[in-house]
Amino acid sequence: MTDFEINALLLSIKIGILSTILILVPGIFMGWVLAKKNFFGKIIVDSLIHLPLVIPPIGIGYILLIIFGKNSFLGNFLFENFNISLSFSWIGAALACSIMSFPLMVRPIRVLMEAQDKKLDEAARTLGASELKIFLSITLPLAYPGILAGLVLSFARSIGEFGATIAFVGNIPGETQTLPLALWTLIETSNSNNEIIRLGLISVCLSLVALLISTSIEKTFLDKLKNGKK
Repeated sequence: MTDFEINALLLSIKIGILSTILILVPGIFMGWVLAKKNFFGKIIVDSLIHLPLVIPPIGIGYILLIIFGKNSFLGNFLFENFNISLSFSWIGAALACSIMSFPLMVRPIRVLMEAQDKKLDEAARTLGASELKIFLSITLPLAYPGILAGLVLSFARSIGEFGATIAFVGNIPGETQTLPLALWTLIETSNSNNEIIRLGLISVCLSLVALLISTSIEKTFLDKLKNGKK
């Protein structure tokens, strides 16, 4: 592997890890809300969470640029007061990736929480347990395979993000040039098909391994839940 490919790979991993960390707690919370609570407008909240799956990623990136660009109120506030610049930075790339991968964090967590035996919650309430105690002692431990699957899926989605990233943070070598952007750069500028194929295979392998791990985790635990209910 060349230095160009290694830098893109390491940057993608760094951004993928940060973006996954950013959405972990919100993902668990929203998974719990959608699985355990009934409220007016639930279908709207569910739709909004999954919106990044259907909106063109470049549109998400443009919206982020409007909100967090240096010329915007929020972007200027962050830069002037905290010296934080999200646009055209790797932290901004992590933010874009976290938004695009958020639905993939929420979904497996929600599925696992919905599959849990409701009698466990009811028994705990009968014994006087608070909602917080039920969540920490029953819901959360039983949902850990879904959380792990969500982490892996979100990381894989972040690794492959292109549209939102290039619209919000650009394609800056060493700063925002992730694997997809590096691959796009090679396609545009390189005369060597070997480099393009090699970088493409790296991207595919990373995403495929993550998907296989996530699917295996979710399927194994759901099978255990079904067998336990028989």
